[in-house]
Amino acid sequence: MSQAILFLRSLLFALVMLVVTLIWAPVCFLAAPLPYNKRYFITSRWNVFIIWLAKVLCGIRYQIKGYENLPDQPVILLSKHQSAWETIFLLCKMTRPLVFVFKKELLYVPFFGWALGLLRMIPIDRNSGKDAFAQVITQGRKRLADGQWIIMFPEGTRIPVGQTGRYKGGGARLAVETNTVVVPIALNPGECWPKNSFIKKPGLVTVSIGKPISPEGLTAVELMQQVENWIESEMRVISPDAYPATASKNQ
Repeated sequence: MSQAILFLRSLLFALVMLVVTLIWAPVCFLAAPLPYNKRYFITSRWNVFIIWLAKVLCGIRYQIKGYENLPDQPVILLSKHQSAWETIFLLCKMTRPLVFVFKKELLYVPFFGWALGLLRMIPIDRNSGKDAFAQVITQGRKRLADGQWIIMFPEGTRIPVGQTGRYKGGGARLAVETNTVVVPIALNPGECWPKNSFIKKPGLVTVSIGKPISPEGLTAVELMQQVENWIESEMRVISPDAYPATASKNQ
C-alpha cells in the first residue's frame, strides 16, 4: 500500500476520532450522576468505537491469546507498552473496570482528560517521589477492594518495536503490598500504530495474556523479574521478526 493511501486513511481516522471525541465527551459528562459501572460502560463505548474505527479505516485487526487466564478476583495487570492503541483497547476489553495509574497532567487534556476524570483512575504527580507511590498504595487498595483491576506499564513509556525498556518496580511493589496477583500482558500494536507516528499501518495485533503470578513469598524485585521474563519471552513469540538475533538463534 502506498504512503499516500496510508496517509489519507490515517488522516480520515484522526478527523473522525476528533469529531467523535468532541461529541462523546459531553455524553460522558451527562452520565456523571449514574452509578459507576454504568458510567464506566458509557465512557468506554468511545474506546470500542475507536478500536473498530482503526480496524475499518486503517486495517488494524487484533487477536487475543490467553483470555482464559484472566481470573475472577482482584488483579494488577502489568503490560508491555508500545502504542496508544493498547491504552484504548485494554480499557474496554478486560472483564472488569480498569484503573490506570497515570501522570495527572493528562487530566488537563481537553475533552479526553475531562472525561477520564469522571472515572476512578489514579493520577499521580511524578515529581512527588515517595509520596506519589504512597498515594498509589492508598488508592490502589480502595480500587481493588471495590472490585476494579489496576493496570500499569512497567516500562513507564511507549517502547519501540523490538526494544526493551527498563522495567520499574512500582507495579510489583503494589502487588506485594496488597498481596494481589499480577497478570502479565505482551502485545505488539507498535507494528501498526507506532509511537509518535501519524501514519497507521494495517496488520494484526496480538494481545497475549499470561497466567496469574502470585506475589506470595516473593520480593517486589523477584516478582517483577518474573513478569519481565515472561513478557519479553512472549514478545519474541508474537513479534519474531522484530528480534532477528533471537529468531536466528532458535532456528
